[in-house]
Amino acid sequence: MSPDSRAAPLSTRNSWHRVVAAWRRFEAFHDEMFVAPWRQGLEREARRQDDTFRALVMLDALGVENPVAYETMELIPHLVGDLHAWHQRMGQDTFGDPGTCC
Repeated sequence: MSPDSRAAPLSTRNSWHRVVAAWRRFEAFHDEMFVAPWRQGLEREARRQDDTFRALVMLDALGVENPVAYETMELIPHLVGDLHAWHQRMGQDTFGDPGTCC
């Protein structure tokens, strides 16, 4: 049995592509109808949660008692990349000592 004989017929592949394209159109429609009206609020809430989490980690790094210190200490290296956007969103043009961020 050759490998070409196991391949799906052309009409089956075309049908599959039509189903996938229809599903993608349905996903786009669903996103516009049910997600788009609340997207701004959802993004604002996600930023608020990120900022709260970031504040907990930063306070822990500064020595302030943190109730979830065991879980957050290992995440400090992952937050360094977000530090610049965070301090600008908090209204500070520069953050920390020279060379720390800006």
